[in-house]
Amino acid sequence: MTAAPTRRTVEAGDVRLLGPAVLAWAVAAVTLGFGWGARLVVVGVALAACLTLHAWVRAVRRPSGRAATWRWPVTLAVVLVALLQVSAVAATVVRERGGVRELAAGRAVVTADVLVTGEAVRVAARDGSARFVRAGTVQRLTGRGRTATTSAPVLLVGGEVLLGPRWHETVRVRGRLGPMDPADDRVATLAVSGRPVSLAPPGVVARGAERLRAGLRRAVDGAPADARGLLPGLVIGDTSRTPPDLTEAMRATGMTHLTAVSGSNVAVVTGLVLGLCAVVGVPRRLRPVLAGLALAGFVVLARPEPSVVRAAAMGAIGLLGLSRSRRSAGLPVLGGAVVLVLVLDPWLARSYGFVLSTLATLGLLLFTRPWGEAVGRRLPRRVAPLGPALAVPVAAQVMTAPVVVLLQGSVSVVGVLANLLAAPLVPPATVAGVAASLVSLLWARGAELVAWVGVVPTTGIARIARTTAEVPGGTLPWPDGPPGALLLAGLLLVVVLTGRALVAGAARRPVAVLGVALLALAALLPTRIVTWPPDGWRVVVCDVGQGDAVVLRSGPGRGVLVDVGPDPALVDGCLDRLDVTTLDAVVLTHFHADHVDGLAGALRGRTVRQVLVGPVAEPASAAALVRRTAAGAGIPVGVLHAGDRVRLGEVDAVVWSPWRRIAEGSVPNNASVVLAARTGDVDALLLGDVEREAAHDLLLRLRRDPAMAAAARGFELVKTPHHGSANLDEGLMAAVRAPVAVVSVGADNDYGHPTPAHLALLRRLGSAVYRTDQRGDVALVERRDGLRVVTAR
Repeated sequence: MTAAPTRRTVEAGDVRLLGPAVLAWAVAAVTLGFGWGARLVVVGVALAACLTLHAWVRAVRRPSGRAATWRWPVTLAVVLVALLQVSAVAATVVRERGGVRELAAGRAVVTADVLVTGEAVRVAARDGSARFVRAGTVQRLTGRGRTATTSAPVLLVGGEVLLGPRWHETVRVRGRLGPMDPADDRVATLAVSGRPVSLAPPGVVARGAERLRAGLRRAVDGAPADARGLLPGLVIGDTSRTPPDLTEAMRATGMTHLTAVSGSNVAVVTGLVLGLCAVVGVPRRLRPVLAGLALAGFVVLARPEPSVVRAAAMGAIGLLGLSRSRRSAGLPVLGGAVVLVLVLDPWLARSYGFVLSTLATLGLLLFTRPWGEAVGRRLPRRVAPLGPALAVPVAAQVMTAPVVVLLQGSVSVVGVLANLLAAPLVPPATVAGVAASLVSLLWARGAELVAWVGVVPTTGIARIARTTAEVPGGTLPWPDGPPGALLLAGLLLVVVLTGRALVAGAARRPVAVLGVALLALAALLPTRIVTWPPDGWRVVVCDVGQGDAVVLRSGPGRGVLVDVGPDPALVDGCLDRLDVTTLDAVVLTHFHADHVDGLAGALRGRTVRQVLVGPVAEPASAAALVRRTAAGAGIPVGVLHAGDRVRLGEVDAVVWSPWRRIAEGSVPNNASVVLAARTGDVDALLLGDVEREAAHDLLLRLRRDPAMAAAARGFELVKTPHHGSANLDEGLMAAVRAPVAVVSVGADNDYGHPTPAHLALLRRLGSAVYRTDQRGDVALVERRDGLRVVTAR
């Protein structure tokens, strides 16, 4: 008679153990970067609130049993808040010892002994040169007449010299320190000058991990491009060779967790290992052991960096929860792990990766068992044990979806289906990849043969990603920021709570449900499937990622292409969708990679009559490559200057800029060709990547030239400058305001584009703003009843 109440009490206690940890985490995130004085105030306020509540309970003489149900969680929350605040102060003192922050604030030139803790990541430099950043920990620092021992995490910044040091090698570098925000996980930046000098080689574990990783990369060198990039991503989290379009397809379908070292990835791997153990009849007590061994191997291969260890810890917690009889058994351990991780590294409090790992693990603990059992009951008896394995990706995606919306501004409708289809292919690919890396230590050719066993399922995963990414309505735009995340969380909560009732209702009224589904499909079916290209299109801003490509219609099957984006495949696809077989001209506004690297795709399979470029050939290497590419295709190259007029079929365009070479700011960006173009009855202004200096120069010319000023008031569309950068001239934007403003920008770019200031200015000017990262291709269409904007998403 007492069994059911006892179980409810225990489960409630499990939840109350997690709640204080989450509250302490939230306080830690808010106070990240605070000084020790402000943190002491937070601890004092929490303690005072706790004492007040306890006094109130005694004053009203609550029954002791009721008071105990919430008094100890409140006390625990206060203890955990204090613990995280004190640990953050201690960690700050440890990492800033030696005066690193003071030297960074003064931008001191120093000599530092640095333990390299991350891989070199290439970042775009304003001048087009190769720049890299790399994580490291300063162990010894000499600057401004003193030498100190420290353990300060820094971000190394420099050229190709940063490619030389190996992971976990200790090097001596000279450079200039720069400040970072106190809430950042790095104390300072260190701009490296000169070549690093090796002081100590990597340790045994680091060398072993690198040999295994290098062996796997060599083993797949001869594989197709998708498998060559994706198999190392699945096994060791190395995505450096993954094709950009495959990366975009995986992002759109919510499959990037397969190649990211995250709790979601670990949950999928461990869940599938458990499912396979069940299928082949491994004794239940041995299954967690085998999954734990797989987890340990994953840590070694992916390198025992903090992010990997964090993800593995969350995966181990999920493993613990799956191995216990009660599905809530892992919740207290999850709460304890959250606190422990934040004690060791307080700067993870605002880490999206940590949030995703925690939520994925929580989803595994709460939903994998009940959902897996429900799925297993509907599967054939032989494969019924795979139910929990199939539930893992669904549970992970449901829990992490609201946070993913914050990162990409869209919702993947086909993400669950894509992950379910890919799930059975992950274990053989992973096992083959691990085996290939091990065999490579002894036999290179044998490693290649073993790796090919993983090429087939890996190719299948890539095909699933590419196919589902093209499903009509597969990715839906979603509101940005916290409102969008809260909206999705609310919808998912409603579905989870009412899902069983909805399924039962659908079973009773299948005809009504089918009608609603067809109506919803008709409403959500994107225009790119039914009516793309839209009849009467005049200007299309193509979705080519972080870059520009604008098509002006010059006749049936013909166009003038302004810029070609960074990826040949993306611009080629946009032109194919528009049925453009002839380009009367390709205009390259300037020679940065995000505007010219896709040239080969524009030339592929179509007639191109000429390439027109700006007068400033910088960067010189990119300008030379453009000329070689055009010459190889037998296409003449012409140079445009301010004041030139271009008449090609239905397109009539005037070059408004550049009038001169501007040395301030970015020379290539400020040398962008600005086109005032008319096609049919549509006027559009394409501003390239002009920055504040060139934009203001153009504004002054508008004021001096009545004809230009009059034209500025008649644009229907403005392609805003530099992908939504804040480096713009508000006066020019006000002078050329148009009903439609299009921001050509890539999702999840590293530049923070488009900036809030840029978007706010456009809205203040009364423009309807369309972003290619959210809407895909954006077309301005000429209809009998006026102009309309039609988007691909």
